[in-house]
Amino acid sequence: MSKKLSLRVSGVDDALDRFEAAWHLASGRKPPPPLAVLSFADLPLLLRTLSPARWQLLKRLRESGPATVLALAKALGRDYKNVHTDVARLAELGLIERTRGGVRVAWDAVRAELRLG
Repeated sequence: MSKKLSLRVSGVDDALDRFEAAWHLASGRKPPPPLAVLSFADLPLLLRTLSPARWQLLKRLRESGPATVLALAKALGRDYKNVHTDVARLAELGLIERTRGGVRVAWDAVRAELRLG
């Protein structure tokens, strides 16, 4: 089964709307499918959090599979400390997972939704 994460730039109202929709779905006979959403308050925060370097890190992990932070830093040609910091932040957000062999991408796809209003 494919694991997909939705990224959103939205305010508190959007989160409340999603909660209300989930509540109504849950009151039915069949439980709703799990929904994975990572929301950011605004576009600048999203872009700071998923910088080009972090996005490249995610892509590399997805292509090559699980890796140690050191191997990842070497593959990306980046400083170990910076990669370690990026890995910690991406793991905190749930975009990557720590495993016995290092870290791996937790998702098959990431879909972004940017609302103008």
